[in-house]
Parts: sequence; structure tokens; C-alpha cells
Amino acid sequence: MIRAYLIYLLLINFFTFIIYGEDKRRARRGEWRIPEKVLLNCSLLGGAPGGLLAMKIFRHKTRHASFYLINILAIFIHLLLFFFLKKA
Repeated sequence: MIRAYLIYLLLINFFTFIIYGEDKRRARRGEWRIPEKVLLNCSLLGGAPGGLLAMKIFRHKTRHASFYLINILAIFIHLLLFFFLKKA
């Protein structure tokens, strides 16, 4: 079970990183953007480390305190879930 969870986290983090980067690309081009709720939901579903890394690398959403807060909160939630699954 823990192995499947770690694989899931790897995939969701990769996906989250990609969509944050894609949203930044679209912002630069003035194109249709990925909704913020999609970005934040991906972070809440386990992609928060990927989201934070993308924020840093792409300099994207760095002025939005809510993005930092939700990403950090999601990391703690998934750490708790990881330890819960590890003990089970």
C-alpha cells in the first residue's frame, strides 16, 4: 500500500509541476489560463512539493500567499497520511 502511495505522489507531483509551468507559459503569451482552483486542487491531492518547486523555478504565483499556505498545508496533510499508512 505504501509503495502505491509513493508512486501516486511521484506522478501527481510531476503532473502538478507541469501544469504550473504550462500556466506560466500561457500567462506570458496572454492565452487562456489554467484555473487557480485546478492548480490548488492538484497541490491538495498530493502535488504540493511539485507545485512549490514550480513556483520557485518558473517564478509563478509567488505573490499569492494563499498558494504558499495551501501548498505547505497539503505537504503536512500528506506527511501525516504517509505516516498513518506506514504504521498500518
